[in-house]
Amino acid sequence: MYLEYWGLKRFPFENVPDPEFMYYSGKHEEAMVRLIYAAKRRKGAALLIGDVGCGKTVLSKVFIQQLPVDEYDIGLITNPTLKPSDFLKEILYQLGLNPDTNSKADLLGILNERMLENMKQDKTTLLIIDEAQLISRETFEEIRLLLNFQLNDRFLLTLFLIGQPELRDIVKGIEQLDQRIAIKYHLNPLDFEETVKYIVFRLKNAGLTRNIFTRQAVDEIYDYSQGVPRKINNVCDISLLIGFSSKEKVINSKIIKEAIKDLS
Repeated sequence: MYLEYWGLKRFPFENVPDPEFMYYSGKHEEAMVRLIYAAKRRKGAALLIGDVGCGKTVLSKVFIQQLPVDEYDIGLITNPTLKPSDFLKEILYQLGLNPDTNSKADLLGILNERMLENMKQDKTTLLIIDEAQLISRETFEEIRLLLNFQLNDRFLLTLFLIGQPELRDIVKGIEQLDQRIAIKYHLNPLDFEETVKYIVFRLKNAGLTRNIFTRQAVDEIYDYSQGVPRKINNVCDISLLIGFSSKEKVINSKIIKEAIKDLS
């Protein structure tokens, strides 16, 4: 609706995990470095947590894109609310397999064969679980046992658990799993200056060469969002619509306050 008015080619503040709109704050860069390190060094397990809307999912998608397909066999699970046997079948499905069995022993055997075959081809098997705080205790126990697939000098599987802050306490409550997690990182919201750069970055990526948000507008955005990217996107998107409707030349603090009122 407002694209032509503001001189945009794409909607800049969509809340979808689009890697093209991945903004690397210092926090996001550090998280990416740790994820890649865990993958390349086959660290067994890594934990990435952060509040809702801080960019964990898009970070995981960019992470996957950065890994060479000929070196990694990657299974991504985005809905982990499954019973143990169904969870094992989902892992195999995400790795490109579709076994005609419900036997847990058979499923584990097929997974072990796949990991050994990957090792022979010098490929690393990765399992990435998003929204991992939703995993049941019973399924968590099955996941812990997957880390027993190892040789003397390496893990056959590298596990990545991604989720909200409560995931940290859940993992701590499973001591044998917690001890296996070599890399841990908490992705925090953006600070004020990062919020400024984030807004400019998204606008530029959408085709706008000038910043249309006043400093006072960004002050209001930060006070409302506290640096959470999803909240920033919501208020910026509505403010562009309001500015278009009222034929404004820039987005000022008055428009932001109106947008926040609409979101409330």
